[in-house]
Amino acid sequence: MILHGLYVPMVTPFDRAGAVDLDTLDALARQVLADGATGLVAFGTTGEPGGVTGAERQAVVDALARVCRERGAPLVVGANTAGDLAALGDRPEVVAALTAVPAFIRPGEAGAVAYLSRLAAASPVPLVVYDVPYRTGQYLSADALRRLAEVPRVCGVKYAAGGINADTVALFAPPPPDFAVLGGDDVFVAPLLALGAHGAILASAHLATAHFAALVAAWRAGDVDTGRRLGRALAPLSAAVFAAPNPTVLKGVLHAQGRIACPDVRLPLLPAEPHLVAAALDRLPAPAPVPAR
Repeated sequence: MILHGLYVPMVTPFDRAGAVDLDTLDALARQVLADGATGLVAFGTTGEPGGVTGAERQAVVDALARVCRERGAPLVVGANTAGDLAALGDRPEVVAALTAVPAFIRPGEAGAVAYLSRLAAASPVPLVVYDVPYRTGQYLSADALRRLAEVPRVCGVKYAAGGINADTVALFAPPPPDFAVLGGDDVFVAPLLALGAHGAILASAHLATAHFAALVAAWRAGDVDTGRRLGRALAPLSAAVFAAPNPTVLKGVLHAQGRIACPDVRLPLLPAEPHLVAAALDRLPAPAPVPAR
């Protein structure tokens, strides 16, 4: 099965005492699924994985797995080590792990392919490679991604290369068989879908979820006019959401909407400045009809 559709990488909400707010997380997860998201992601960068304890991480994954089980939705979990991957083996809701090249090391493309291949061979769930060179420091060319697509149990890529370039075009000419390309740069997701991406993993889709779901569906159905219209409308919102380190603006907007108790993030992140939150609020589109389930 090729992953497709819209996946929302969930924030980790905190209460006013600083603890993980699992009840609010449950409500957020149910809302984005009701508004048209295909599935959820736990502990992408949006979930502040470096700022939680092991016990908090387990509690968050438990909460999202429960929602996905009840809603019949797939869950993808960020897991970058053999130990984190092994912990996913007894969770039937988890369809894949989101796994990045180790940051800071810059092992070269051959080293990155070898490392991810070894993790995939030992993992109880397939891997979605998180290609995000501006965080890892390691660029992956179209050739490297094609080599990874041939690795058993590597089922796709979250493509967040920082824009659309020649390697992007080469990846789709033609796309690797049985390999999901999921847009991961929110601002550039519409052109990536136009090239043939199977779906997207978008932090911005906490907001205007139905619009983002319709954007993915339109391009998948070949509805160019709708895809263009929605892409033009949503790109400014995504740009505003990412005007400060993720998920600071996003949490500010969710707090302003009354959907989370406070906009707090954990160090080394700092809360977004109020004018950035206001700018994102100004770019929210009018509510869209909720898609039939």
